[in-house]
Amino acid sequence: MDTDIAGDVFAALASPVRRELTALLLDGPRPVNDLASHFHMSRPSVSEHLKVLRDAGLVSERRNGRQRIYRLEAEPLRELSEWLTPYERFWREKLSELRKLLDEEDE
Repeated sequence: MDTDIAGDVFAALASPVRRELTALLLDGPRPVNDLASHFHMSRPSVSEHLKVLRDAGLVSERRNGRQRIYRLEAEPLRELSEWLTPYERFWREKLSELRKLLDEEDE
């Protein structure tokens, strides 16, 4: 994964609001008004969060009349997951070593 793209994805997901928006979109595309109804903020504020997600490639937008419909684009998340895999293995091995050490102390 390109480190600039990874940085954009990490930055976009740094906000709890944007993480919640991506979670809401797991069920399928939704209009911005539906998404905004889940938050105690104005619709324009939610739209700003959606713009950050869109700029990071995490959501796409289409117009249906006057409505804007947002859809989750999971490809950047898959790429990020692949990028994180070596670190996951690293920590899994470290925790396994710690478990073995603690088991030896218990004996």
